[in-house]
Amino acid sequence: MEVDRGTFKKMFPHLTDEIETEEPKVGVNSTTPSSLAEERMTMKRFDDYNPDVVDFICRCDSENQAHEIIDYLEKRGEISRKYAQKLRTQLKKKGVRSFGAKREEGYYLRESSH
Repeated sequence: MEVDRGTFKKMFPHLTDEIETEEPKVGVNSTTPSSLAEERMTMKRFDDYNPDVVDFICRCDSENQAHEIIDYLEKRGEISRKYAQKLRTQLKKKGVRSFGAKREEGYYLRESSH
């Protein structure tokens, strides 16, 4: 859509003055994005992210929960038998926290904002 100069000036007189004088009338004091824009940027970090077995184990509170996760993903064919056995060995020898710190509710939202 094209707008002639006169119509543009009637619709946006202050903007026209600013464009013509090349002197900004409104200063920019901040580069902080709006909360909606910030939320969008935050969520992009984990766009298309698919958690793996270790991500799920890090959500566990106990070794029994971790075993359930490993068994379930092995049964579904999402991890190999060999990898499942390696995870079980690590779990038995070093414990559930050897896979990483406990990931509490909201972990991904907090981490994506860094």
